Formats: sequence, structure tokens, C-alpha cells
Amino acid sequence: MVIRVAIVGCGLIGTKRAGALGDCRLVAAVDSHLERARQLAARHPGCLAAAQWQPVVRRDDVDAVIVSTTNDMLSTLTQEAVACGKHVLVEKPAARSAAELAPVAEAARRAGLTVKVGFNHRFHPALKMAHDIFDRGEIGPLMYIRARYGHGGRLGYDREWRADPAICGGGEMLDQGVHLIDLARWFAGDFVAAAGHLGTFFWDMPVEDNGFALLKTAAGRVAWLHASCTEWKNLFSFEVFGRDGKLQIDGLGRSYGVERLTHYRMLPQMGPPESLFWEFPGEDGSWDAEFADFVDSIDRRRPPLGTLDDALAALRIIQALQQGTTLTPVPKTG
Repeated sequence: MVIRVAIVGCGLIGTKRAGALGDCRLVAAVDSHLERARQLAARHPGCLAAAQWQPVVRRDDVDAVIVSTTNDMLSTLTQEAVACGKHVLVEKPAARSAAELAPVAEAARRAGLTVKVGFNHRFHPALKMAHDIFDRGEIGPLMYIRARYGHGGRLGYDREWRADPAICGGGEMLDQGVHLIDLARWFAGDFVAAAGHLGTFFWDMPVEDNGFALLKTAAGRVAWLHASCTEWKNLFSFEVFGRDGKLQIDGLGRSYGVERLTHYRMLPQMGPPESLFWEFPGEDGSWDAEFADFVDSIDRRRPPLGTLDDALAALRIIQALQQGTTLTPVPKTG
């Protein structure tokens, strides 16, 4: 299926999205900084560059909209695109809060349109392979998950939009931590209890620079997560512990180190496990894989991998951590 796409937000992520469209066609690039839109449009013959997004999402020659703006505009743009009959790929976290996202999810359900949230990490090859191994039951029943994700910021980080609660909606737990929460739900299912701590230890900003979460499912399975922007050396580590073995993913490429999956298989006599290793060097193909899933979900009218309901569940967990309250299970809809 050749989809005609408009991208709103032509920064780093929007540019990555434009490079992962496959056979689909970019017909419009929109950014409040018009020169950025022009630079992106110039790489795609016939692509319009614009500074205003409203006229673009109403165009008849736009089938889908990629929303890659700052957090404060994600839900507004998504809801307007849905109202105009467009499919949407919106970057995580899809909104600043669950309350902001809930009406968007309801509008998308009523319209029968595909709205995918950019939980890009599900499409990294080590994580995808780990999930396939887990689904086949090769590490046995899940016991718990332990994960860490962090970077060290940069000079002036505390003056960027991610440090302004009116724009970002939250700190590091909403930024990188939302990926950990989504991945933990992907393996463990819904969490019914959340506890933890959000703290600002280093950066002079009104949102947290570290988030710690202890999540629990109805069956008592646990995820222990730590997201940090005082990591100093970029780190990604995601471990899934089963009764018969363990899956460990380290690195995401580039500054996070070579992406690697290790499968530790317990032996009947216990002791040191049998270990299998896979490494995934080279270019990051997750963006291409994610957009292909988006197109396929439109074509086959199936839920994409990373839905608005997934984003809502993650945002409710983060809200409980922000407020220091107990997570209240919300019945699934639709």
C-alpha cells in the first residue's frame, strides 16, 4: 500500500521517520521553523513545506500524519488528524497525561482509524527476538523484569523543553522511562500496582532526572525499572527472568553500544547456564520496521504494535508515580 504522508515536526525524529517511509510518499513537511520543513521537503520531490499544520492535515492528498512534535502538541494534532479522517503515527508518549490522551483514544475508536504510538523499541531486533523466544515459552513462566535506561544529558539540558513541565508533562520517567514501562507491559501484561520515587538529584529543573518504579501484575509478577538522565555513560539494559532461564538485552546501537541479546538457559542440574548470544551491529532498522507495521495495520485493519491503549496504560502508571498514589486498574475498552 502506498500511503501519502504528512510529517508535522521536522526535527531529529521527524527526519528519521521521513527516511523510513519505504514505498510510501511524503507529500508535506510541516514545522514551525519553516526552514527545517524546507530542508526536509527538499529531499522528497513534490513535497510541500509549510509552517502551519492545520491546512495540511485537512488536505485530500494526505492519507496519514506522522506527529513528531514536542509533547504539548501530540494529542491536539492527533485528535485533529483523526477528525479529518487520517491515520496517525504519533511519537511517544502520545500526550502529557492520561487525561489528555483519553478523548483522543475514544475519537480514534469511533472513527475506526489506525493510530499507532511510536514505541520504537519494540522493533529493535534484540527486543523483538527476545519477545519471540519468550512467547515460545523457552524461559518458562515469567518471574520478574529488571531494566535500566539512561543518558547523561548535555550542557544546558535543564533549559531545554524536556525540563519545562508545561511542554513536556513530566521528566525522565515520561521521556525514556515510558519505553521501559511499555516494554515491561509487552512481556508481563497489565500492571495493577505501581510504587516508586521520582527525584531530581543533579539537574536544576522542576521535573525529575531519575525515576524508579516497582510495578506488579495481578498474578504477582514484578518489574523493577530505573530511568535516568544522570547515567553519564549511555546505558540500556533489559532483563526478563523466567523459571527456566533469562533473556538479557544490552545496548541499542550508537552511543548505547552494540545491541546484544543473551539467552541464559538453565540446566536440570542448575549451576552455570548454557548461554547463547546474538549481536545486531550496523544501521538501526527499527524505524523502517515500525513504519512497515503501521502500514500493514492500516492495510489489514488490525491493531498496530503499540496502540493508544498501550500509551494510556503507561501514562496512568507514570501519573501514579508522579502523584504518589496507588494505580487503579482501568477496564479495557473496544
